[in-house]
Amino acid sequence: MEWPECPVCLQNYDDGSVVPRVLGCGHTACEACLGNLPQRYPQTIRCPACNQLVKYPAQGPSALPRNIDLLRLCPPQNPNPTPQIQNKDRSQNYGDRHQFLPRFWSEELYSLWKDWVLPYESVLVEPNDEDEGKGICLVVHGRTASASSLSIRGGFRENQRVSLVRIVSLPTVSDSSVFDYSYVARIMKCLSGMEEAERDELGLILRASLGQQSGMHKVYGLWGDLDGGFLDLVCERQRGNLLEKLGDFSNGEGLTKDGMSVFSLVGAGICEAVISLHLEGLLLGSLDLSCFAFDNFSRVHVDLSGVLVAGMKVHESVIEAVSGRSRIDDDALGVIFSSLLKSKVFLSPELLLELLQKEGIAVECGTSGYSLSFSSDVWSLACVLMIVMLGKSFTELISEISIEGSDYSTFHMTWVEKVSSLLEKNLGSEYDPSSQILRKCLNLDPESRPRATDVRRCLREVLIKPQFDALGGLEDVKGDRTLHCLMLGKLCRLPTKSAEKYKKDSGEDIDQGDEGVDRNFVEVLSKGVTKFKDLQGHLDCITGLAVGGDFLFSSSLDKTVRVWSLQDFSHVHTFRGHEHRVMALVYVDEEKVCISGDSGGGIFVWSSTVPLGQDPLKKWYEQKDWRYSGIHALTISGNGHIYSGSGDKTIKGWSLRDGTLSCTMIGHKSVVSTLAVCDGILYSGSWDGTIRLWSLIDHSPLAVLGEDMPGNVTTVLALAADGHMLVAAHENGCIKVLYSQTLQGQG
Repeated sequence: MEWPECPVCLQNYDDGSVVPRVLGCGHTACEACLGNLPQRYPQTIRCPACNQLVKYPAQGPSALPRNIDLLRLCPPQNPNPTPQIQNKDRSQNYGDRHQFLPRFWSEELYSLWKDWVLPYESVLVEPNDEDEGKGICLVVHGRTASASSLSIRGGFRENQRVSLVRIVSLPTVSDSSVFDYSYVARIMKCLSGMEEAERDELGLILRASLGQQSGMHKVYGLWGDLDGGFLDLVCERQRGNLLEKLGDFSNGEGLTKDGMSVFSLVGAGICEAVISLHLEGLLLGSLDLSCFAFDNFSRVHVDLSGVLVAGMKVHESVIEAVSGRSRIDDDALGVIFSSLLKSKVFLSPELLLELLQKEGIAVECGTSGYSLSFSSDVWSLACVLMIVMLGKSFTELISEISIEGSDYSTFHMTWVEKVSSLLEKNLGSEYDPSSQILRKCLNLDPESRPRATDVRRCLREVLIKPQFDALGGLEDVKGDRTLHCLMLGKLCRLPTKSAEKYKKDSGEDIDQGDEGVDRNFVEVLSKGVTKFKDLQGHLDCITGLAVGGDFLFSSSLDKTVRVWSLQDFSHVHTFRGHEHRVMALVYVDEEKVCISGDSGGGIFVWSSTVPLGQDPLKKWYEQKDWRYSGIHALTISGNGHIYSGSGDKTIKGWSLRDGTLSCTMIGHKSVVSTLAVCDGILYSGSWDGTIRLWSLIDHSPLAVLGEDMPGNVTTVLALAADGHMLVAAHENGCIKVLYSQTLQGQG
């Protein structure tokens, strides 16, 4: 025999720790689980079995009746251990699931990125500043604004120098747009339009900047440049430059002996910065001098803006070199490699072949046969160290490179030999260990290259003997660590150079073909691509609109319901029959009928089947009372009933089949002015300023909202519910948004 158990924790019921309590819907759950269910509205929970909202006593689950019948079926002692359920705070994520309709992004995306969005006022772009790079991936300079507008997550100070890395175009908003998107909405729409791989890479960079061992300048977050039309990555910017710092220790050909000591210290710092990013799983891919800078304490850090621009330069050089070809030979590969060296952007051979493969370009020599690893950065790192150490002589060696008469492998071997000779000439035997390890860093086989930690250790030994270097140890990067190469990632690829614009001449009009129909209507409105048509015919105020059966229905105080074609918006028909002002209107798709209610208490059902008739299919009246003003609101439930809100302070349920009164819900203290139905709940708003919730199963009251709200009572004129949110429009111009147990308003 299977013992009865709680549907939430699956523990067998007993009379001690797993007490079965009966909810208003008739289902049972244990007392401990009921105490942990979130209360969507005050004294209301959702049944875990049938998902219906039911009353929840203020005294807690112990006030609910015990299910004695289930206890009789339970064993004398519960064989299961006591469930370890703690009374914790209500689910914080429950209220976060609300959403306005329509949304261009998911709630999950919003929750992941909202804390990374910096306020618009927090960043100021510096004028007359030269841009670094080309196209959309620019780096412009700016400063932080007053401290009051700074982001808490950003943690930066007032008037601090920052670099703004332009990532992607913000969605454009036409001057004629119907909607005025907020700053945050434009950024979220931009993020939702990015590829998932792009967002993942962006998130990896942001998280890496928070790492305790991060050798990267701080990345504060995302900022929308509304004037420039770009989404920017805001990075810390320092003044220190590698060559400027070491300039006093150079003789023009390279570093002096004193300069070598300084270089060893700086070089070890460069290695540490790269290693720290490797520990975060980031492979830089391409490096140049702009990728490194000093902070205020003369420590070397990786400048992310420089890394992204260097990666962009690599992509640009490769695209220009292949000139649209799908296959290149060894000579062309050598030309590409040579041009990258001459531009002083350093990329390892295996990464170059990997990049060509990603671009769909076949190489005659095939792939390198080497998998990507953190050793790829060691090749680029060695080149940066040598250009700092050797100075002008290394630059001249690069400029004198000739690839004529040799294939790519021969060219690379020859170039490495020339670099080795230059190291031996400039450094001599005194710094032979440094020369040897730098030469090994240029090996074609990544597995034969020394690790970045080995390069750092060798440079430190110039200053400190190993036996005295108590602080010399550094964590090695494990080979099985997951890595992401920034240079091969999405952010370094050359995207479209200008913001996306809607082309009026493209023929994509809202009334042209299926493509126009399938377009997101709100997105079309946001671009201002709309047509307007005035529909005139009513003789008094219009009180309601409904759409169905290829028609638009409108009700009016002139006692009529007019029908308009949705094809050409022409007037098709007028329903006449009401003797009083028509106050409410709904359409029932399942029945293909339009239902109207008037101030005299009459409810008329009109057929939308062509040809449209003059008389209603059926009509009925609520009980007449001269003290009250008839029907004020209508809504449908999908269960064969229509509900009316009346001047007599009640909500009535009517059968659509024969118009008989099914129920009357009493509770409001004034006119019921608006109704809404969602997820088995009937919402009613009233002139008394409250909103009441009713179960559509037994029409019992569930909750009252607004009774304890401070301030004067204001009439509720309209309600909208979408399952996770309730929006109420009040007579005083205030819109109140209710989700979970929180109320937010905006006027």
